[in-house]
Amino acid sequence: MSEYTYKYNPNRSSEWNYGGAKWKLSRSKIDFFFECPRCFYLDNKLGTKRPGFPSFNLNIAVDELFKKEFDVHRLAGTPHPIMTQYNIDAVPFAHKNLDDWRENFVGIMYAHQPTDMTISGAVDDVWVDPKGKVIIIDYKSTSKEGRIEALGDSPWEKQYARQLGIYRWLLEQNGFAVNQIGYLVYANADKNLAAFDNKLIFESTLVAVETTVDWIDETLVEIKNCLESNELPATGQACEFCPYREAAGKKLQAIHFANKK
Repeated sequence: MSEYTYKYNPNRSSEWNYGGAKWKLSRSKIDFFFECPRCFYLDNKLGTKRPGFPSFNLNIAVDELFKKEFDVHRLAGTPHPIMTQYNIDAVPFAHKNLDDWRENFVGIMYAHQPTDMTISGAVDDVWVDPKGKVIIIDYKSTSKEGRIEALGDSPWEKQYARQLGIYRWLLEQNGFAVNQIGYLVYANADKNLAAFDNKLIFESTLVAVETTVDWIDETLVEIKNCLESNELPATGQACEFCPYREAAGKKLQAIHFANKK
């Protein structure tokens, strides 16, 4: 039996584009807008997304194992050992909607009336303290030198802070009291071992992230204006796709016109 081969389709069904019945503004799309408004517009307004890339299957495996660990303590109503290690007075939140909150393409949702857009985000986990205040959690895995104890200033780490902020905002809009401090449960693989021996050894740390939400409403209005406009927005400063499209287009056009002479 032949294996399925994915073929890139530059023309998505209109129901998944802005204005379509299935379109929502996800947390990842908001970060996409920060990265490159033009690529965001091409994707969400015009229906041509960037070519994909292989999934980070090792990261996905770590996420799944973390979820299984925390779900054991969720069922028992007990703190996970990393909570005890970092003196976090909380337990994994047992809520009837948690499975939806963690499901891609579902997530936590809120209808934002000023823009008439539905905002969504799929969270990895939620904890709750004795006073009923919830705490946003995201799982991360990597392999870096040294112990991971705080976020740096890289674009990826700024994205992580925005990510937790959006989850906080979504839960607040749904009526929950949310702790301003969220956490990354970080699994860092040690690559300095003598041999692989069919296993990776991780060090798990808890990284506190102070979340902010005051930027979100303004950003949603900017996104709405971008999607409603008929003018192409600016290219992201660090976008690699826009310069590629421009350079490739010019070279192909040059060959096309040269061959017509």
